[in-house]
Amino acid sequence: MTSASICTIGDEILIGQVVDTNSSHISRTLNSLGIKVTRMLSIGDDHDTIVKGLEGELQTNDIVIVTGGLGPTKDDITKQALAELSGSRQYRTDERQLEIVHRILSSRGLDVLDINIAQASVPDTCEVIPNRLGTAPIMVFRFPVDRFGHKATLYSLPGVPFEALGALEDISEDIRNHYPISDIYHKTVMTFGIAESALSKMLDEWEDALPSDMHLAYLPDALTGVRLRLSIYGGAKEEQESRIESEMVRLKEILGDAIYSDQDDRLEKCIGRMLADKGKTVSAAESCTGGLISSLFTSVPGSSEYYLGSVTSYANSVKTGVLGVPAEIIEKYGAVSEECVREMAEGVRRITGSDFSVATSGIAGPGGGSETKPVGLVCIGVSSQMGTETFRMVFKGDRKRNIDRFTANALNLLRKKIQNELNT
Repeated sequence: MTSASICTIGDEILIGQVVDTNSSHISRTLNSLGIKVTRMLSIGDDHDTIVKGLEGELQTNDIVIVTGGLGPTKDDITKQALAELSGSRQYRTDERQLEIVHRILSSRGLDVLDINIAQASVPDTCEVIPNRLGTAPIMVFRFPVDRFGHKATLYSLPGVPFEALGALEDISEDIRNHYPISDIYHKTVMTFGIAESALSKMLDEWEDALPSDMHLAYLPDALTGVRLRLSIYGGAKEEQESRIESEMVRLKEILGDAIYSDQDDRLEKCIGRMLADKGKTVSAAESCTGGLISSLFTSVPGSSEYYLGSVTSYANSVKTGVLGVPAEIIEKYGAVSEECVREMAEGVRRITGSDFSVATSGIAGPGGGSETKPVGLVCIGVSSQMGTETFRMVFKGDRKRNIDRFTANALNLLRKKIQNELNT
């Protein structure tokens, strides 16, 4: 199977100033081509380190894709390092890229400076794929078998995400023309409510019985639960799908309703699909989650079909004045109580006219807790015409992690109520 490494160049990534999003997009593209990504590597802005690092990746991989270090400024040194790595003795001007440089700068009303023109200058050992979205070209270096013991290709892309992603279609076509493509098949199921360690124990016998060419991965996330991904590398796609589907039948028998989707989904999208299919609606009343439930719902395209709105009732005065929570409820039980979230859930459903609603009130921390109501406590209410249910949970984490967990568990409880009542 063809293997690949993805390398990012730049001190800004190593010091955490810039988040590397290019690698994940490139990895997904390579995976869709049937190419196995074996490694992701970040290299600082040092000429010798770049040469040595890329040489090591080319020795162990068929394809190396590099992003970054191709700008017009003096700290962009990738091109010089690639010239040395490929044995280039001189540079040439790529006229197609030079034309793009002139067009882009002229359209912005900018003068074309010498440093801009220099971006179209490339080592004579490379092929160029014109970068239609920026001034730095996409360079392709092909190394013969006698250099690294196998045919190897290095693609050098600009680091700007918009330009790097725009280059992937051309890179994919070039890879198809030069490398054999194998099938890789992944099947993902989304679970919630069972910790990764508990899931592993539940699935221990099933996992041990998997065929040797199948691999199970556990991918936990506070907002989505544990994603289970079953993979097969190589073989015919139709056969892979059939074999994995057979294993998935057994998996669903073991985990039951802990599985909320057999797609690479999120809770808010799964809930939206159930509601849209039945023509039903939902609303939210949020205190401790501060609008995150609403944000997740509205991040899904088409959510206006089923999501009516929310009340972010952080202050008690909003709970009583807008949602209609009786003041005596808060005085007797407190804002963080099952009694309060029951009223919040029913209040927002009454205000919006939604079929379902969810409400949250909790103590995210780091302060505000007590012996009876510790930091990490959340009360959740889910409501419909068939009744309102409330829940009390306690988590341990920092403020952000607690809020994420509050939100995800609220969505999961809402998902279960909708599932049970709509028989989906």
